[in-house]
Amino acid sequence: MTALLDRIRSIVGPNGLLTDPADMAPYLAEWRGRFKGNSPAVVRPASTEEVAAVVKACAEAGQPIVPQGGNTSLVGGSIPYEAGTEIVLSLSRMNRIRDLDPLNYTMTAEAGVVLKTAQEAAKDQDRLLPMSLGAEGTCQVGGLISTNAGGINVLRYGNMRDLVLGLEVVLPDGRVWNGLRRLRKNNTGYDLKHLFIGGEGTLGIITAAVLKLYPRPRQVETAFVAVPDPESAIALLARLRAASGDAVAAYELMSRRCLEFALKHVAGTVDPLSEPSPWYVLTELTAGTQSDAFRENFEAALGEAFEAGLATDATLAASESQANQLWFIREAIVEAQKFEGGSIKNDVSIPVSRVAEFLGKATAAVEAACQGIRATPFGHVGDGNIHFNLSQPEGADTASYMERWEEITHLVNGIVLELDGSISAEHGVGRFKKDDMPHIKSPVELDLMRAVKAAVDPKGIMNPGKLLP
Repeated sequence: MTALLDRIRSIVGPNGLLTDPADMAPYLAEWRGRFKGNSPAVVRPASTEEVAAVVKACAEAGQPIVPQGGNTSLVGGSIPYEAGTEIVLSLSRMNRIRDLDPLNYTMTAEAGVVLKTAQEAAKDQDRLLPMSLGAEGTCQVGGLISTNAGGINVLRYGNMRDLVLGLEVVLPDGRVWNGLRRLRKNNTGYDLKHLFIGGEGTLGIITAAVLKLYPRPRQVETAFVAVPDPESAIALLARLRAASGDAVAAYELMSRRCLEFALKHVAGTVDPLSEPSPWYVLTELTAGTQSDAFRENFEAALGEAFEAGLATDATLAASESQANQLWFIREAIVEAQKFEGGSIKNDVSIPVSRVAEFLGKATAAVEAACQGIRATPFGHVGDGNIHFNLSQPEGADTASYMERWEEITHLVNGIVLELDGSISAEHGVGRFKKDDMPHIKSPVELDLMRAVKAAVDPKGIMNPGKLLP
């Protein structure tokens, strides 16, 4: 190991190699605290050439590598194992935007570019990078692609997979595949970039990407709507999509308990409606031109929803500031849950038409299994993604409750699969869910995945023990 680290140091320089435990600590723990690993070193290359040279050296030595972006993963995909045999390779120093072509509506960004930085760069050119999520001030482009991140705008713009035109990837043997093509059409065989999007660093290290940009919306209308039940929320979504010409950019569902947690624990959270409702929807519609008619159509669609019994109250933001206050509620829900003790979290995806059925069945199942458990579902219901989080019973012992994670999650996952859903909507598989893969993937699927892994990474040095069981 000493000889390998000396070789790596000669490639990346003294500032590119961390071996002191205190310096390495931030790279070895997931922010939620569920995963913490060990490593002999953290390597921080500053260019694709350096990444390639480091990977080649590791390949020759048979040294496993854990690629890491902003380390905001919730499934341990970017954390080494406790044995300490893997080197962490952080892309954080590769943070240049290489090109921004407003006429082609593309941006070429290195893997370590923070999402917020990329958003602002697009905005400076009057363009929109629509990927948006809670960790956007920390997460990085490479990690977003490797986990096929989602966020609040998937309904309108798609997952990260839908925003990538081309990739630059360092392969497990140190070769560089330059697939940084800025083309919308390129029908010349296998579309190799899709091997690495969502691959969680198990097939190679993404070092740069060509991302799609869009026109910036000229009008944004945001509303917080009280609905009697999830069925009404789904019906309202269909109405709004039809009435607006599919201009719904975001559509978030939350229960009353979620809002109460936020009101109780997060300063600045205000109930925007005068009377409580069992469920709420936060929705945002966008248009490319400014028009009074756009808001009027939105208001008319909500009025029809009231008449049909799909909504009982609503407030429409009159300014950007008011819209931000409504979105603050959505973000506060995430923060508030930690103050209510242990929380068993499920990031699941259900066909939109079956979301209400899932919520009913899953809530009943966990309540029957654990008396007093408090379901706090919320999420991007417009694309079927529900964060079905389960707070511990009031006054329960947190440690004892959290020991039931596997039992409770097994119940939830069974209902998800029964309804043709997925047990990972946007967080990935990583370490956390890899042992569930044989239950959710057919033998044929697993054989194909293993065949790809063996072909691209025959030595198995890329993020071993992640994604595949």
